[in-house]
This record gives sequence, C-alpha cells and structure tokens, in this order.
Amino acid sequence: MRLPPLLWTGLLALVLEAAPPEPSQGPRSKEALAAASTAPPAASRRFAVPAEPQRPGDPKAGYDTLVNGSYVSCGVPWSIYRMAFGDAPASRRLKGRRGHNAKLSYDVTALKTPRGVQVVTANCLGCHATPTREGILIGLGNSALDLTEDFSIFATAAGLLVQDGAELAEWWRWSGRVRAVGPYTRPDTIGVNPADNLAAVLAAHRDPETLEWSDEPLHELPPREPVPADVPAWWLLRKKHALFHSGIGRGDHARLMMSASMLCTDSVEEAERIDRDFDDVRAYLATLRPPPYPHPIDRELAAQGRDIFEAFCSECHGTYGAKESYPNLIIPLEEVGTDPLLWQSTARQGLPMVEWFNRSFYGRTARLEPGPGYVAPPLDGIWATAPYLHNGSVPTVEALLDSRKRPAFWRRSSTRSELDPVTLGWKHQVLPHGKAAEPDPALRKRLYDTTLPGYSNKGHTVGDDLSDSQRHSLIEYLKTL
Repeated sequence: MRLPPLLWTGLLALVLEAAPPEPSQGPRSKEALAAASTAPPAASRRFAVPAEPQRPGDPKAGYDTLVNGSYVSCGVPWSIYRMAFGDAPASRRLKGRRGHNAKLSYDVTALKTPRGVQVVTANCLGCHATPTREGILIGLGNSALDLTEDFSIFATAAGLLVQDGAELAEWWRWSGRVRAVGPYTRPDTIGVNPADNLAAVLAAHRDPETLEWSDEPLHELPPREPVPADVPAWWLLRKKHALFHSGIGRGDHARLMMSASMLCTDSVEEAERIDRDFDDVRAYLATLRPPPYPHPIDRELAAQGRDIFEAFCSECHGTYGAKESYPNLIIPLEEVGTDPLLWQSTARQGLPMVEWFNRSFYGRTARLEPGPGYVAPPLDGIWATAPYLHNGSVPTVEALLDSRKRPAFWRRSSTRSELDPVTLGWKHQVLPHGKAAEPDPALRKRLYDTTLPGYSNKGHTVGDDLSDSQRHSLIEYLKTL
C-alpha cells in the first residue's frame, strides 16, 4: 500500500474516521455557489496598494527557522511517524537541516512541543515548495499537491499504536484540530489549495483575545466546499505591498505569514515567540529569485515581445530589467472578469474571519482589508508557475493570452517534468467532458472542470486582440522574466 507523500495529505485525514458530528454550517448548494460567483464587485476602479514599512531581518536565520523551526507546535508523535514513514529519500531532503530533520522530507519538521513531546508536523514548504529534477525548489507553489484523498485507513491504527501517556495527549491535541478543519479543507481537484478555508475555520475555533482553542466554533464557519486557489510563487513577495490574490493582507507581512501557525498556537505568549523569528523568514523570502528558463531563447523575437509587453501588459504587471517597476494594482472584478468566488469568500462571506483577525494578536501590526478585485501579480518566473489565474484554471501562457484556446475540461499532469516551450505551460490533456461524466474517481480528481463555481477560466482577455505572431513574440519575451 502506497503511503502518502506529505504529512498533511496523509495524516490530516487519519483522524477523520473518528471525527465528531460536523458543526452546524452545512454544505453550500451549487445554486448558492453559482449566485456568489455572479455577485457584483464592491467597487469599479483600480486601486494602487501603498507601500508600508516592513521589519528588517536576517535571511540566513530566516531559512533556518523555515526548515528547522517550531512555528507549528503540535503534531504526530515521533514514534508513530517513524513507524509509518521512516527516512525520506535524498531527493526530498534539504540542506541545512539539523537533528531528526536532516533525514525528513522537506515538507515536515520534527520538534519538541511546549509540553516536551517529540513530534513531526507539517511546515510551510508543503504548499510553497516543489520537487523538481534538480531538487526541491523553495518558493514555487506546489500545483501537484493532492489534498483530495481520505487516508482514514490509518486513523484507528495510529491511535492504537500510541502507548506513552504524554504522546497520547499530544496526539489527541493535534488530531482534535485536524478533525475541526478536515471537512472544510478537501477540494475535489488535485492542485488547488484550500488555504482560505483553513484560516477561516481555525479563526472560528479561537478566541481572538487569548488565542485559546475552543472545541466549538465561536463564530460562523465558512462553507464546506473550499474555494480553489493557486499558490503564488514566494519570489514575488519582494515586490508586493499586499499579500494574497485579492491584496487583502496589509501591513506587517511577517505577522501575516506567521498566522499560518494558528493550527497549534494556543496563547498570545506563544504567538509572540513565533513572531520574533518571522521578520527573519520574511527577509529570507525576499532574497528568493525565480529559476532561469531552462531552454534556449530567441533573443531577437524576445526583443519584439518586450515592445508588445510594454504596450499591452506593463501598466498592470510592471516593467522588468534595469529599470524594474511594479504598480501593485488591484484590478476590479468587472474589469478583469475572472472568477469572483475567491474574492467573494473573503470580501463578503469572509467578514467574520476579517473581523477576527483584525481584533486578534495578528491584527496589532497587520490587517485584512478587502479590496475591489484581484491583484495583477508580478510575472517574474512566469514560465515555471503554470497553471494560471488565481484559481489555476488556465494550463498555459498561450491560452492565457488567447481565451479561445482555454480548455473547458483538462487533466493536470502529475509532475512538472514536461514543459511545453511553445505554449509555455506544463503538458496536459484536453478532455471532452467534465467531472460529472468521469466514472473513474482516480481520474476525476485530476480533472479540472471550468464549468464549476470557483473554477471558471473566463476573464483576463487583454491578449485576445493580439495577432498570433504578436502572441508568439510575447511568449518568447516572458521566458526571459
């Protein structure tokens, strides 16, 4: 039997078999989802997000915190993890890891909890790093991550194997949090990320003043179906004045990022400890740069493409090279035309999460501030970051620049090893049908169905007015970024 490659994907579902009844918020109907998808935007003009001061930090210390630190302070007892997984192959290890971490997969971290129990837990790299032929590429969002499977076969066995009383208490502490978020963080498509729902559920179970965990939700929970999102590349952070696709994350970026530790952070004192290291983490992320395009580039054609880019694209996405600039624009929904459901989930239905965050410890130096649409992102390393748009609905740059070429139904590749240099995207299979007509569950979860709420591939049609030769030149230039 194949063990899951990630602690989060494998052990997140371990405890769901024994989960208590789900909280009162029921699944959102397809009709309600569709209605939310067509909701009008809150504003109709572009908004330039202003820069705000950021804390300085030590990049070297930040890397060490990222790969060795205890910012997620609960997890699976070490004895259980070792029994299930053992040492990771060399291809999944990272340099600079110490102790048990030296032999663990890049996406998990061994640590001692505040109660003195050795555990293994998921870290930030599960979503924000990708295995490649050259090794683990930190900063590239993992668009092949499978969060759809139910590994509850491990649940009973794992609980029975815990013998030590302190380990058992730690197991139930961790598993209780997982049971709370599990029903809300399982998308039905491989590669999309449910991070917004995860944050909303965790906030609903925590007191904003003390950060103490409550088994019962303290405010309204989000809909069970997570809104699909694609994970942005970390190397874009150095240019951004706001975080997240909608630009909702303002103020202290380090404080915003360390809030991802909310699964286990049970007190303001613990949050303050974690926060002391995250100025360094942000400083490390600001040093990241995209990998260079790995194939030959037609420089003459790329020069023609640069002129096209600066005429048609730079107003929103910035300029590149010696005189680099980036405008940090939020483009209104009615202008960009992309699927509005992610915006809807934070700017309207997500108001309990917004209010909770801004009242909490995290809101002392950072804040969530909904805007009118989505941020036009920097395009550094765009060749490596397929699929495109905020929900990952468009498989290639060619289709991004010509909406007539966007497939309604397509199947994601399971790896990033097959780059198509013509269309500039990872190879994929176009299909004649959606999820409802796919009888094989293993194939269904790899099928991206753009007719479903939240998964639309509409909008961003600025490239439709270009000629084929102009798009060809533009794609060549994008390879240089």
